[in-house]
Amino acid sequence: MTSPSSPSRFRHPARTLFVALALAGFALLAPAEQADRTKPMNIEADAMRYDDLKQTSVFTGNVVVTKGTIIIRGARIDVRQDPEGYQYGVVTAAPGKLAYFKQRRNGGADEWIEGESEVIEYDSRADNVKFIRQAVMRRLIGATPNDESSGPLIVYDQSNDTFTVNGSPLPPNAGVANQPGGRVRAIL
Repeated sequence: MTSPSSPSRFRHPARTLFVALALAGFALLAPAEQADRTKPMNIEADAMRYDDLKQTSVFTGNVVVTKGTIIIRGARIDVRQDPEGYQYGVVTAAPGKLAYFKQRRNGGADEWIEGESEVIEYDSRADNVKFIRQAVMRRLIGATPNDESSGPLIVYDQSNDTFTVNGSPLPPNAGVANQPGGRVRAIL
């Protein structure tokens, strides 16, 4: 029995343990690294063309983009930044290859999101990444895949740490080719 002067946190050890475990569970929900939003976008490429009128830059040839923990690779990236400072990029792969995206998940654990597709669209305002055509996305723990999904279109919502995979027939103007069989594939 506890004395009246004992701190209340020791009166109910089961409740304290339950609250501690619940908080630990919430810590495991690891959205994309939030600090990446405020980091500068660094781009390396073989060539660059800047259009001052449209406020766009086009980088071509062995493009590598870093922005905090984000790494993006492809053959070309078209980048623009709006007046509020949000960045938008469309990465395209070389013919017969796939563009690449990787980002550390928030929370300090060695967890990553990794994806490949013919086209990758990055939108810092909407805080999402779209993998278009031959899309594959993996969640990694260290370098080990934890799960993998594929389909013609994957949309990764970085702020909510959710993603959707579209395998159903898409309208002709969607700009996304359906995969054979029109099915989503997942390995959990």
